[in-house]
Amino acid sequence: MNLNQVTISSLNVEIATAFYKTLGLLLIVDALPRYVRFECPDGDATFSIHKVEKLPTIKSTTLYFEVENLSKTVSELQQKGVIFNSEILEESWLWHEAHLNDPDGNPIIIYHAGKNRKSPPWRIN
Repeated sequence: MNLNQVTISSLNVEIATAFYKTLGLLLIVDALPRYVRFECPDGDATFSIHKVEKLPTIKSTTLYFEVENLSKTVSELQQKGVIFNSEILEESWLWHEAHLNDPDGNPIIIYHAGKNRKSPPWRIN
């Protein structure tokens, strides 16, 4: 089994599309104004956005995007106007993370974990 995609809701798919293109995702399906789909520049995961009339009242999904050089990525995104909710954090689970939200308030974490992403010291063998 392989995860195909994650889909989030948006009140304005055009604004969300511009935001995720700024993050570096590659637009592969354009059915604006109701739906778009992206490919991540690394790996083969995809990500989509669909239009809704009302956003969910509880944000229970957090999007994680891994990058190789977190400091460089955060700096480049800040130069493009992306606003982060945190500085780069060194977490106890051995990840470095920076937190932000998309235009619809969906939480995003851009991070670097290296080998600890799937093989932390406490992994079950």
